[in-house]
Amino acid sequence: VQLQASGGGLVQPGGYLSLSCAASERIFSFNAMGWYRQGPGKQRELVSTMSIGGSTNYAASVKGRFTISRDNAKNTLYLQMNSLRPEDTAVYYCNARRFAGDRNYWGQGTQVTVSS
Repeated sequence: VQLQASGGGLVQPGGYLSLSCAASERIFSFNAMGWYRQGPGKQRELVSTMSIGGSTNYAASVKGRFTISRDNAKNTLYLQMNSLRPEDTAVYYCNARRFAGDRNYWGQGTQVTVSS
């Protein structure tokens, strides 16, 4: 399984970015997909997840600002990030999970920097 994340970059506070994660397999073959991030000197943390049924979950720090979505035909997961803050600066990773065998797959990460 390959997950190709893209869309990161440098943006000013209050700005927006849209991340994409293209999967090499049908996204319905995964029980859940999501986004995680790791800021400088911090542990990797959950940002948002979406189950195969479409249920979503967000970290409290991004709720109301970030939106996770998917395009089944393109096998792609998205993360729309609005009202970005300096504390959102991190490497963002795409994740896919299969409960059978407890398999976790990770993309290579894309850097998001929020700075004026």
